[in-house]
Amino acid sequence: MIDLTRRKFLQYSGMAGAALGTASFASRAYADEPLKIGVVYVSPVADIGWTKQHSLGVEAIKKEFGDKVAITVIDNIFMPQDAERVFRELASSGNKLIFGTSFSHGTPLQKVAPRFPKLAFEHCSGIVHLANLGTFEAKYYEGTFVAGAAAGHMTKSGKIGFIGGFPIPDIVGPANALLLGAQSVKPEITCNAIFLNSWFDPGKEKEAAKTLLSQGCDVICSMTDTATGVQVAGEGGAWSIGYASDMAKFGAGKQLTAFTLDWSSDYVRAAKGVAEGNWKPEARWDGLAGGVVKMAPYNEAIPGDVVAKLKQLEADIGSGKVHPYAGELKDQGGAVKVAAGAVATDADIRGMNWFVKGMIGKLG
Repeated sequence: MIDLTRRKFLQYSGMAGAALGTASFASRAYADEPLKIGVVYVSPVADIGWTKQHSLGVEAIKKEFGDKVAITVIDNIFMPQDAERVFRELASSGNKLIFGTSFSHGTPLQKVAPRFPKLAFEHCSGIVHLANLGTFEAKYYEGTFVAGAAAGHMTKSGKIGFIGGFPIPDIVGPANALLLGAQSVKPEITCNAIFLNSWFDPGKEKEAAKTLLSQGCDVICSMTDTATGVQVAGEGGAWSIGYASDMAKFGAGKQLTAFTLDWSSDYVRAAKGVAEGNWKPEARWDGLAGGVVKMAPYNEAIPGDVVAKLKQLEADIGSGKVHPYAGELKDQGGAVKVAAGAVATDADIRGMNWFVKGMIGKLG
């Protein structure tokens, strides 16, 4: 596997761009040639977090295919103009399958994919599909609902806190589900929300977590690419909820659980499809039942009977018996968004741009 930093890759692509532009985009000429795969990360790989979980997906491909694949990984690509250039150069250098791993990679992929119609592109957190651009995503809200229920059992103040990267549906929806899970235990619970407008800003996240603590929140959940929220919560004596990876080692013994992400099946499935010549663009969206979302071990401080309830809740959500967005649901202003007896549709969930009643904060 080749690992390149953003700086090195952009320097390389600048020198080699003219030559790469003449490459052939036909399918593999020889069956024994390694399948070339390009993967673009939005941030550096750390011990935990969003990008770490994607790196485990890459490792799953390596384990499955061994020397039958050649993988180029480019990290720390978050600016759209850089991303477009990187995707274009990966496509021009013989990669048959290319992964983008962030919502912010969407527009660049949509521009590049049509220029290389014989290549396969996969976009995590994408919402646009093309003839050669598929997407895969996780039902984060299933994990946050369970984690919220854990918070509901353990909070004493009745106030929980949420830190999100950006106010996009992928983050707003899980924030709502976190509160709804908590309210399924104690209906009077509220949730204070802060958005960083960044996926990776430990300093800003630290200040956000401190603000939530000062507001009386005794459980904090962060959907960013660091463990800062978990760490600050633990240092302040509050409970925390981890995201993407199990962050318990950073939480001073105070992480209640984490909703972790396992993208291995998505990575291996795409690679197999390209290798076998039957890849097609799909819209994959899995949660607890599909094993993409998994709950980390529950904190030993949670009573045994509560842990049993949480595990049953996991099973009930996975089977469809319980839906996190079952009505009646009202927004912050009291308007009914999901009627009693109904559940939010997939389209409604994936486009969620409103806060449920009890959320404290603004989306704009």
